[in-house]
Amino acid sequence: MPDRVSWTRVHNVQESPLDLLTARIGRRHYAPHVHDEYAIGVTVDGVETMRYRGENVYSGAGGVVVVEPGEAHTGGPARPEGFAYLALYPTAELLRAAVPGNAEPHFRGPVIDDPSLGEALRLAHRALRAGDDPLEAETRLLEVFDALVRRHAIPRVGTGPAHAGPGAARIARSVAERLSDELTRPPPLAEVAADLGLSRYQTLRAFRDVVGMPPYAWLAQHRVSRARVLLDAGHPPADAAALVGFADQAHLTRWFRRVLGVTPGAYRNSVQDSRARRAAS
Repeated sequence: MPDRVSWTRVHNVQESPLDLLTARIGRRHYAPHVHDEYAIGVTVDGVETMRYRGENVYSGAGGVVVVEPGEAHTGGPARPEGFAYLALYPTAELLRAAVPGNAEPHFRGPVIDDPSLGEALRLAHRALRAGDDPLEAETRLLEVFDALVRRHAIPRVGTGPAHAGPGAARIARSVAERLSDELTRPPPLAEVAADLGLSRYQTLRAFRDVVGMPPYAWLAQHRVSRARVLLDAGHPPADAAALVGFADQAHLTRWFRRVLGVTPGAYRNSVQDSRARRAAS
């Protein structure tokens, strides 16, 4: 069965638009990537496998999956018949509002066995996509987040992965900022390392320990994120590719599919369709 991935964008739930994903994946495995927001989903059919915090984990039908912002992860089918899932991407601010003291919620692992929460998430996702009763959709969504945080969030201890060495977070942040600032013409690793007073091996090791992927892979998925903003604003895929530093539209398309599961054109069309439905309502 061919892969089917659909994006929907809704407004008036948080300060920025909220993206929803509906997907059935047969053979594709997502490349390692990170999200700026939380990724919260529910597996509705089959079994998904993902690499998260150095471990392979699995989610069957009804399993709730929570990926925290900035955590590198993969995803793909664990069995030949593939899997299907629904997901949404709320900002950290939206989830913090459900925590006493406005602390950022933390979760021990990405897969949560809570069938009633999974069903509530599925119904909230459906109400948001339908868009015919905004009050019901918003209420269902906030109830899901409230239950998720109350039942499963734990206090965050420290910052960054436990295996990251001293100063690794600072090094990784410096490298990411440098690559982001020089998006279209990134410097070689040797230059970045020299400017930090480190060897290339020290720089690469620190970055991988903290981010979970090498700098080139982080840069590619960061370019995808920047390209999404341009596509949202109406830029054609070819222009977006050039503006964020991809060699050409085909290069953008390869990474877009690896990270988001759809082509840039399909993503742009889905966002425009969502905007048109909102304007007509």
